[in-house]
Amino acid sequence: MAFNQPSLKGRALRLLSQREHSRVELERKLRQHESEPGELARALDELMAKGFIDEQRVLESVVHRRASRLGASRVKQELQAKGLDGEAIARAVADLRETEGARAREVWRKKFGEPAPDAAGRAKQMRFLATRGFSAEVIRRVVGGASEGDD
Repeated sequence: MAFNQPSLKGRALRLLSQREHSRVELERKLRQHESEPGELARALDELMAKGFIDEQRVLESVVHRRASRLGASRVKQELQAKGLDGEAIARAVADLRETEGARAREVWRKKFGEPAPDAAGRAKQMRFLATRGFSAEVIRRVVGGASEGDD
């Protein structure tokens, strides 16, 4: 007796119940379960028409979850990996760049709390912020101890 597998739409809904997914993400995750060509596209079209898949919600979700800990360039990479619209990504990244100094300062404060005593310590702090996607200019200001009003 064959074991009943969930439909593509059922699998997509299960993924969407865990977090927002873009259409590109769902296609990538569900392609292996497609039994006939076009079946996945039809299922995803139907879910988009019903509002279950919403690219703007995906974008807002990523920005909300990740912006407090990551710089604009890392958030941009995550949004691009989800296959979202380039113009929407550009607008979100522009907004993030406006607050990047304050966000980087807060990340730095939580991790280190005080200026490094030497060049090696400053380099470590700069690498830490760089891996989180903050811009070089913002990193220099934060690690260099620029005053709060210099953003």
